[in-house]
Amino acid sequence: MSVNARRLAAATLATGVIAGLVGLACIHLLHWIQALAWDMHGGTLLEAASAVSPTRRILVLTLGGVIGALSWFLLFRRNKAITSVSAAVSGTPMPPLRATWHALTQVLIVGLGASVGREVAPREMAAAFSAAAADRLGLSAEDRRIIVACGAGAGLAAVYSIPLSGAVYTLEILLVSRSGRAVAPAFLTSGIAVLISTGFTRPAPFYTVPTLTPSLSLTVFGALVGPLLGAAGWAFKQAVARVGAARPRDWRLLLTLPAAFLVVGLIASRLPSVLGNGQASAQTQFDATWAAGAGLAFAALVLAAKTLTTFLTIRAGGWGGVLTPAVALGAGLGAVIGLPWAAAWPGSEVAAFAFIGAAAFLGASMNAPFTGLILVIEFTAQGPTILVPAVLAVGGATAATTWLTRHAR
Repeated sequence: MSVNARRLAAATLATGVIAGLVGLACIHLLHWIQALAWDMHGGTLLEAASAVSPTRRILVLTLGGVIGALSWFLLFRRNKAITSVSAAVSGTPMPPLRATWHALTQVLIVGLGASVGREVAPREMAAAFSAAAADRLGLSAEDRRIIVACGAGAGLAAVYSIPLSGAVYTLEILLVSRSGRAVAPAFLTSGIAVLISTGFTRPAPFYTVPTLTPSLSLTVFGALVGPLLGAAGWAFKQAVARVGAARPRDWRLLLTLPAAFLVVGLIASRLPSVLGNGQASAQTQFDATWAAGAGLAFAALVLAAKTLTTFLTIRAGGWGGVLTPAVALGAGLGAVIGLPWAAAWPGSEVAAFAFIGAAAFLGASMNAPFTGLILVIEFTAQGPTILVPAVLAVGGATAATTWLTRHAR
């Protein structure tokens, strides 16, 4: 084994351990914050938030806005730049302490109910510390690139216990590579990270979804609606980029973020499913307990409210992920379109339409169809029974995003 190969092997092991510890720390910190803020000692955030008073929801969200505003105002006081994971993979320095400060602020506000995802935090921290380890080991530029990407993917894997998704995310999005030198570290680091963060047994799925039933109705739905879901995912990605570029990084943060969180709190006082990283909203769509009652109107209301609160949080100066919010929005679209479809052409439950919506929308919003589909499968521990309609939907969504991207230039 050559010197470079030995160094890469050592870096792979170190990166897996780093990402696992980062994911473990983020999990426990989030749970501690949610227990303190929402008296959440088990179950889901939606259950805990629904059990407290509407006034408490408003106060907790407003507090989150104040704390987030102060933290980011101090972080940006002298340096307003934030190194993204993709930039770090390309070689831009990512100071570990600054990345940790930025990441922990995200975990804090998500724990307090912010309407953004928590997945960026472990990706940034794991990437930053993996880059430092790669520099310490003296890796070549290309091997360093691989290890930093693996750190980010393994951080994602560790915090949600999704080892396959973490590896595919690394290869499809960050490295765009299938070489053996990239594939082996991607899988090994994700596996090691999940082993450290959650152990070798599979925890409960992130979303509780019933066994999904295949049908001709669902298959035709996937084939026909896939491009529409892809166009929506593409539009979501463009909108997030525009809104994110306009968010304040100066004294205005001290005004806009608390005000935005107050608005989110007011909405949550009536509709607690908008709270958090999107799990509550998506779970509402997967459960479809509303189908026999308010039905389509309630599904559309949850979808609109989650969209509004996510964009409001980002525009006001909040930072966080949009992966799980995208799952929530995609599941909402699938449910909103799928409910009347299933009424007109029975055969599959609404949860199956929500699953297809989530997979196609997420893949389009990330421009990564394999990652999107595998993420939703691992998040729900469902999907193999409806792979044909799901693949048709993802394929149509990918075709739509490709066409839109080409014609938008």
